[in-house]
Amino acid sequence: MTPRTEYQPQMSVEEFEELERHAPENVRLEFIRGKVQVKPVTDGNHDQIIAWLQRLCMQHRPELWLYGDRGMKVEGCPKGRARPDGVLAPFGFPAGHGDWSEAAGVLMAVEVTSHDSDTHQRDRVEKPEGYAAADIPVYLLIDRADCSVIVFSQPEKGRYRREEKLPFGAAVKLPKPVNITLDTEPLKDLVE
Repeated sequence: MTPRTEYQPQMSVEEFEELERHAPENVRLEFIRGKVQVKPVTDGNHDQIIAWLQRLCMQHRPELWLYGDRGMKVEGCPKGRARPDGVLAPFGFPAGHGDWSEAAGVLMAVEVTSHDSDTHQRDRVEKPEGYAAADIPVYLLIDRADCSVIVFSQPEKGRYRREEKLPFGAAVKLPKPVNITLDTEPLKDLVE
């Protein structure tokens, strides 16, 4: 695990939210570790991976829903804003939340790596810290560059205490409170 470093925010959360409200529709902004980041637009394989996961979650846990691209309040202090590729929560979770939801009630955050130069820092370093600090019980990272699935769990004091990495094709057990086992064989066909 990478040690957490202190940072100086580029702007306040309120300034970021104002900037994000006026961004063009095809630009997705996040505010991670006090820095504005442009999240890449997804490709077809990325979208298919999220659809695959959504279908499995519905089959195994029909009372839940995998919300895509939901604005989430993450991190401790200073506060951050992220748009996970998926957020698993009880159906109806975001009703009345506005643009940014608190993490209470979220069972899992999901990211699928993109093909850009920032994906390592963003998805493998900063997002685990942000989601753990928000006490999201499980963070699922589908790493297309490494052909692996990484399950982060047991958040404590802004860090996940447990991290399990398995290759595409393995049976991946998502721990409580998610309690779903994923057959990741189909992911092999979704790597470019």
